Amino acid sequence: MKQYHVTGMSCAACQARVEKAVSSVEGVTACSVSLLTNSMGVEGDATPEAVIDAVTKAGYGASLKDASNTPKGTPTQDPLADKESPVLLKRLIWSLGFLILLMYVSMGHVMWGFPLPNFLAQNPMAIGLLQLLLAVIVMVINQKFFISGTRGLLHLSPNMDTLVSLGSAASFGYSVYVLFAMSAHMVSGDMTSAHHCLHDLYFESAAMILTLITVGKMLEARAKGKTTNALRSLMSLAPKTATLLRDGVEVSVPIAEVQKGDIFVVRPGESIPTDGVVVEGLSAVNESALTGESIPVDKGVGSQVFGATVNQSGFLKCEATHVGEDTTLSGIIRMVSDAAATKAPIAKIADKVSGVFVPVVLGIAVVTLAVWLICGQTVGYALARAISVLVISCPCALGLATPVAIMVGSGVGAKHGILFKTATALEETGRADMVVLDKTGTITKGKPHVTDIFCGHGQSEADITHFIRCAYTLETMSEHPLAVAVVEHGRGLGLTPLDVTNFTALSGQGLEGRIHGQMLYGGNASFIETKVSIPTDVKEQADTWAKQGKTPLFFAWEQNFAGCIAVADVIKPDSAQAITELKDMGLYVVMLTGDNHATAEAIGKEAGVDYVVSGVLPDGKEAVIRTLQTYGRVVMVGDGINDAPALTRANVGIAMGAGADVAIDAADVVLVKKHGSLLSLTAALRLSRATLRNIHQNLFWAFLYNIVGIPLAAGVWIPLFGWELAPMFGAAAMSLSSFCVVTNALRLNLANIRNPKAYRRKKKVTLPALSLSRAETPPLTPEHPNNDHTNIETNHESEEKVMQKIMKIEGMMCPRCEAHVKKALEAIDGVVSATADHTKDTAVVVLSADVPNEALKSAVEEEGYTVVEIK
Repeated sequence: MKQYHVTGMSCAACQARVEKAVSSVEGVTACSVSLLTNSMGVEGDATPEAVIDAVTKAGYGASLKDASNTPKGTPTQDPLADKESPVLLKRLIWSLGFLILLMYVSMGHVMWGFPLPNFLAQNPMAIGLLQLLLAVIVMVINQKFFISGTRGLLHLSPNMDTLVSLGSAASFGYSVYVLFAMSAHMVSGDMTSAHHCLHDLYFESAAMILTLITVGKMLEARAKGKTTNALRSLMSLAPKTATLLRDGVEVSVPIAEVQKGDIFVVRPGESIPTDGVVVEGLSAVNESALTGESIPVDKGVGSQVFGATVNQSGFLKCEATHVGEDTTLSGIIRMVSDAAATKAPIAKIADKVSGVFVPVVLGIAVVTLAVWLICGQTVGYALARAISVLVISCPCALGLATPVAIMVGSGVGAKHGILFKTATALEETGRADMVVLDKTGTITKGKPHVTDIFCGHGQSEADITHFIRCAYTLETMSEHPLAVAVVEHGRGLGLTPLDVTNFTALSGQGLEGRIHGQMLYGGNASFIETKVSIPTDVKEQADTWAKQGKTPLFFAWEQNFAGCIAVADVIKPDSAQAITELKDMGLYVVMLTGDNHATAEAIGKEAGVDYVVSGVLPDGKEAVIRTLQTYGRVVMVGDGINDAPALTRANVGIAMGAGADVAIDAADVVLVKKHGSLLSLTAALRLSRATLRNIHQNLFWAFLYNIVGIPLAAGVWIPLFGWELAPMFGAAAMSLSSFCVVTNALRLNLANIRNPKAYRRKKKVTLPALSLSRAETPPLTPEHPNNDHTNIETNHESEEKVMQKIMKIEGMMCPRCEAHVKKALEAIDGVVSATADHTKDTAVVVLSADVPNEALKSAVEEEGYTVVEIK
């Protein structure tokens, strides 16, 4: 996928026009434009020049994102910097300065008698000209609205800028007409009528519209600027240097100089510089940066290590297998970037109707002018009626309907610890059909805790306390997260550690140390069995704990078994309640985790989710989200770096406030209160639904105002009732419509978003019949397998077992290549389905029979591609 910067877009109508223009280019197979990030992703073999030319002809600007935006190096000028907000802020400050002066002259003096110098106060024409000058200055400052709005009209694609510029221009034009009328009165010596004309000037309205909309544009730009923080944070995780072994000497080099096959060393506490395989050493590596799991993974010779993970204990010597953009971390960065480029925000209702509203209003104004001329009225009278239609149709209420509700809703959310980054996030959250929850740190507490204790010397309180104290003493010497769980439990009981001598940490096995003259050992079952025999009933109990997702830690003295402690990441106290509330709101709840099957199934059952998907890495999580999106809108909730691609891909990504910075940056919504309580998630959904309802009400009032006001302005009721819209009443009507919209939005402050019975929705999304007992990363449908390569089961009545294989393929360059590979593989007997991905150089094959790897390889290579590996 090629990515482009797009300039000049202001609303959903602009986004749709760019997509339509580029999609019509020969060679483009897919195009998706993001208004939020002003970016565009294009698939196919069309040249960048052809794509850019199509965007230019549509009235916008485009440029190909260059290599400076990739993780390879740091550019001299930050391409991710927010350049739009400072410009808009400057425009807003200057606009406000001149608007205040204009308001003082137009309303302060004319309506309330504020003082002015005598040479102005006694000269209505001078006052009018001063207002015109100030209004022109504000309009020049905000000329971008007129440029964009005019461009939209010329391309027959009116947008919100068209409405804004139309309203401002109509007010200004009508005021200029009144100014000429004022000059005529002064020439004839009728100063009273000339002074009266001051009440008919709308220069302040022309400037006010532009200034208010600029406020909204600036807030939107600031939100857009924050979306790049996710990429910044991900890039910062990558180590800047690596320690290589060259001719037996350790040499520190920049990460960009590391080549495939180089040998690098990593000491305890250091970050692993790139993906590789261990050739010497034993250690425990914290891979939470990629998997989100808090428990380190033991590494030995032959084990894979990944860049940006942290070596915690032993010394490792590794061979680099993937470098630069081929590393796992770089893959995650690409996924976040691609998902941001292809994820379009919802089209605002005001933008959707603008294409109809603007031409209708223009048509009504033209008809009004013609009808009054036909009826024999003067040109001035008919023109006044036509311009009155445009003035009263000023889209102030329509423009305020959504942003005011969003502003109030965002404020209510902030009071409850719910931060919506964009208006789109606040609108879209309440429309969700399903919620996908990460396990670690989201449903669970995110770190291990002691759950069960078995003492080998007896179950009296004294025996158990002595055993815990000895285990606590030994574990205080270790920094392993499982050890930390035992230490925190001991401290919670108020115990003090004993003296330890001869302490040794054995990587991948356990610990040993001398307490009161006896050696105490702690670690996994295989290590302890080298010292003493573990009783059968203890092994059975440990197996039961393991099936429940708990990790058993065994302890032994020199001659006797001491006991066993079970450690697990337990669910938060209110997670089950929150999930019940989500289901009561009509949402389908899925738990998505990189943890193993047993742990995931146990947590899923305890929490009460509808379905569990386990054993998936970041790319697998993102793939599952894409599959679920074929059934409805998806909200993804997570807290880890590994969740960033899924959070970005989902319709709305929600991060727990206590989670990783990257997850918070990549998400659209952040929950910051109550230590990441999922009850804040249910409150966020209720608030979004309340805001959506409020927006619809506001739009109703805005359109009702136009439905009533436009006929009155056009003079429809003059022949029947003599009702004629005076300019002052027009101004009052405009103010009243905005007042109704703002007042209604303020009602959101009264919304009870913590009430479990509020804002429920009975209708629940229909998904395939999924079984919680088969949670080991199954495909959600046979047609949409995820990227796991374990054996999987579908839920057909026959309980037919199928197998999934992953093929590493070189040579695929575009979606057409994917189609060739897919067709070739699915032509083989025994292949249920195949999904190729040229961005990952992989193909996932679902088999109903044991198809030889050679058959798969031969079919692909006959199409001109190279099969590197089949798993």
